[in-house]
Amino acid sequence: MIEISAPGLLATIQDLGRPGFGSLGVGRSGAMDALALRIANAMLSNEETAAGIEITLGGFECRILEPVDICLAGADCKAMLDGKPLPRWWVQSLRPGQTLKMGFCTSGMRSYLAVRGGLNVPEILGSRATDMKGGFGGLEGRALQRGDRLAALHKATLSPPLAFGLSPTIWQSLFESTAIPQPLHFIPAAEWGDYDRENQTLFTEQAWQISQDSNRIGYRLEGEEIIPMERKELLSHGILPGTIQLPSSGKPVIQLADANTAGGYPKLGVVIEADLPLLAQARLGSTVRFVPCALEEAKAATEKQNRMLDEIRTCAAFHLAP
Repeated sequence: MIEISAPGLLATIQDLGRPGFGSLGVGRSGAMDALALRIANAMLSNEETAAGIEITLGGFECRILEPVDICLAGADCKAMLDGKPLPRWWVQSLRPGQTLKMGFCTSGMRSYLAVRGGLNVPEILGSRATDMKGGFGGLEGRALQRGDRLAALHKATLSPPLAFGLSPTIWQSLFESTAIPQPLHFIPAAEWGDYDRENQTLFTEQAWQISQDSNRIGYRLEGEEIIPMERKELLSHGILPGTIQLPSSGKPVIQLADANTAGGYPKLGVVIEADLPLLAQARLGSTVRFVPCALEEAKAATEKQNRMLDEIRTCAAFHLAP
């Protein structure tokens, strides 16, 4: 069990979300950087859907009340365990009385703290993810607060203590696939063809700045306006995280983890699932570029990430073997 001493700017309990309820108006929620959380769970031999803590920009601190095995993943927040550095992509056994403290992120936006067995909070609609818009999931449907206590589904043993991290080979592969900035791949959507070559080029060749008015629902982009020859009004229809909408302002909006379930703006495309972690770690005020890709490329990128996760699970199983 851990007790929250400082939640930082925003800390919530997240897993891989609750897809499949969009028709009921329930969004997916879940980790913004799903890859980082999946890696942390793989390193602990957890179920892939196990819930952990998503920490935005660091500043998080907790006190250990009962033995627990953890893994840190995602953005670099210069974590310290009892005043000593604790690296990212690292599994560590913690003991009662110890204090884990995260500084503010030096790069990236979101860090993840996973515990062996996953966090023990109620499962709602097949997920433990916090839906802050709906006010349910996670811990009472809200952000974590000082004094909150969280337990793992499975209590850790006192021995043998764990302390291991990713191999250099996997680390290098991970760095190359998640380092920012790099182009975001998107699959053109239904309305892409409604824009002329000039507008399409403007979208793909411009460096778009992520607005400060952005959050888990979506990232607003600032740049030269895309002005279509003919403005269209669409009936509201289902949308998913990654959808790139173009409102009447002419400046794109990318729906993210807490995306709305329906919208009527024209769609330029959908950021591929494998690249959503790049967006999750892109700082507000930074710039992003877009590159169109085919469905086959999107599938290949996902398969590459899955192969890396399989390798991580194999390595973790060796370290966690009794």
